[in-house]
Amino acid sequence: MHPPAPAPSTPWRDRLRALRNIPPLAAMVWQTSPALAAASLGLRLLASCQPVAMLWVAKLIIDRVVAAVVARTGTPADLWPLVALELALAVSGDLLLRAINLSESLLGDRFSNHVSLRLMRHAGRLDLAHFEDPVFYDKLERARKQTTSRLSMLTQLAGLAQGTVTLLSVSLAVAAFSGWLLVLLAAALLPVFWGETRFAMLAYSLLYRWTPERRELDYLRMLGASLNTAKEVKIFGLGDFLLERSQALFERYFAEHRRLAIRKAITGSLLHLLPTCGYYGAYAYILHQTIGGTLSVGDLTFLAGAFLRSRATMESVFAGLANVSEQALYIQDLFDFFATESRLENRPHPLPAPRPIRSGFEFRRVSFAYPGRPQPVLNEVSFRLETGQKIALIGENGAGKTTIVKLLARLYDPTGGQILLDGVDLRDYNAAALRREIGVIFQDYVRFDMLARENIGLGLVDHLTDTERIRAAAEKSLADGVIAGLPLGYEQMLGRRFSGGSDLSAGQWQKIALGRAYLRDAQLVILDEPTASLDARAEFAVFERFAELTRDKMAVLISHRFSTVRMADRILVLDGGRIVEQGAHDELVALGGRYADLFSLQAAGYR
Repeated sequence: MHPPAPAPSTPWRDRLRALRNIPPLAAMVWQTSPALAAASLGLRLLASCQPVAMLWVAKLIIDRVVAAVVARTGTPADLWPLVALELALAVSGDLLLRAINLSESLLGDRFSNHVSLRLMRHAGRLDLAHFEDPVFYDKLERARKQTTSRLSMLTQLAGLAQGTVTLLSVSLAVAAFSGWLLVLLAAALLPVFWGETRFAMLAYSLLYRWTPERRELDYLRMLGASLNTAKEVKIFGLGDFLLERSQALFERYFAEHRRLAIRKAITGSLLHLLPTCGYYGAYAYILHQTIGGTLSVGDLTFLAGAFLRSRATMESVFAGLANVSEQALYIQDLFDFFATESRLENRPHPLPAPRPIRSGFEFRRVSFAYPGRPQPVLNEVSFRLETGQKIALIGENGAGKTTIVKLLARLYDPTGGQILLDGVDLRDYNAAALRREIGVIFQDYVRFDMLARENIGLGLVDHLTDTERIRAAAEKSLADGVIAGLPLGYEQMLGRRFSGGSDLSAGQWQKIALGRAYLRDAQLVILDEPTASLDARAEFAVFERFAELTRDKMAVLISHRFSTVRMADRILVLDGGRIVEQGAHDELVALGGRYADLFSLQAAGYR
């Protein structure tokens, strides 16, 4: 369980500051589709003038009817044109509403896709360090929700603008008869506005504080109903445990949310009595003026309708302001995510990656500590990886083997020392170009729920349709035999996520993943324990093929099996973030140190 995070400070000045997000949001909406955005604004402007026009035409009709009844002159000549005009206004109002809904529905779909793509694009520019930081994941979670749950802000903003224009037009008409009526109504509604904005602020604080817990709740629900976890959940009888933990977490959140909802309901009910009393006080005054002959029946109808419309519109505008100020706080999360910058930006005028690499890589007193963790993972590590050379990294879990791989691929920069490539600091090269020269398969490789050829083709996405190259890579990784056994061969959907998909064994998936690395024709190939699920014979066959295919390339092997490690030209033994031994297999065994001990322990297991 996570302790609740501290609530963000959201006083009024923060809410007003958050409103600055509206202009860039509006610009983003406009960029999504200028035509749809302009159509929506134009239609809402027309719709905003329709209520006062309807009320005025209704007043004219009633005055004509009352005058004709009193004078007994029969049907006035101009009555039916007014009725026709009122009908036209009613029909146009319905058509405008449908046109607005259509344009904003289409705009909402486009905006959702636009923001989702922008999120993906920006996430692709960020560093691996961001994705290994739980605070960043909280920020990403809140940002993702803006693409769906915050789409309503588009309609709210447009509705707020329409309501404001409607309120102005109706208010001017009412003010022509008696301005103080509107002052009375506005004064009654101000406490309602305060209450709505106050509770909106508290609701945002609640959601903000509970972001980690809501992410944990989503995770627990995934564990309880997922293909990837179903076997262990059933075997270890975890179903009830996950249910109870999810329920306990939900109840904690629900209890706080319920308290807030009850307070809001009680306070809101009391505050809403004020505008109701204000409306009926003004209504009584209008009736008195009509009975006294100051106002006509048509005026009574117009003012009663206009006052009622003013009250409803004013409440809507105030509620809209409260909602928009609340949404602006959430939108701040979206822009905060977009403001997150990569720490591994290219330097000005970066160098292209060398091809061919001439002298190789050099770690020169390299140290590294993960962000937020003071304990270093690597401590002044120095070694060389020369062209055509194969090295192996061994050591206990946490010794720093995978960290060295991440640094080689510049997924991180060292916190101390230098990594050189052909004598040039790795940070002076273009990072994307550098990574194109490196093929890496990690132990936790991705199983893409895509076609078999796409699973391999993603290793070099520019060649996703190059069937011959994909087949050659599959042959190198021994994945061709796996694919040959699939019903549709290279066009077979893999995984269980989509209809017709075929799942593979761990060993088969590993060969597919290896195919991605071979597709790159990289100058440096790294295998970070990708064959951990294979038996010893299968792993040996994979690495034997690997050694053959990387004869003239640089390679880094990470494996716990010494039958594989001994293929390397040089073996680096890591312990506590330092290289404690290095040399060829026979040299290290003869040395009788750390490597020899580990080798003897593993060999004893096979006797």
